[in-house]
Amino acid sequence: QVHVAESGGGLVQAGGSLRLSCVASGSNVNFDSMDWYRQVPGKEREMLAFITRSGVTHYMASVKGRFTVSRENAKTVHLQMNSLKPEDTAVYYCKMVDGPFDYWGQGTQVTVSS
Repeated sequence: QVHVAESGGGLVQAGGSLRLSCVASGSNVNFDSMDWYRQVPGKEREMLAFITRSGVTHYMASVKGRFTVSRENAKTVHLQMNSLKPEDTAVYYCKMVDGPFDYWGQGTQVTVSS
């Protein structure tokens, strides 16, 4: 059974940086992609960025140029977040994709103060 866990969230001032990490355990799967999402209460979960097994990355317009997704190994992905804004405040989730199967973490809270 695959277990996914995010870490690295916290409170930061506007303009600051945070680095989120996500680790998958319980599997030897080389995931097709590793994705980052975030969700604000009352809103739908929003995809932010992903990185494929071959290293191709993609970013949503809201974070392009500020966030960087990187794959440390087959089970670990990071999200470097710079120039944070109060509107980046959300719970951040990692999703590991293996074919038709999605494995989500429990999320980590990021709060950006103005």
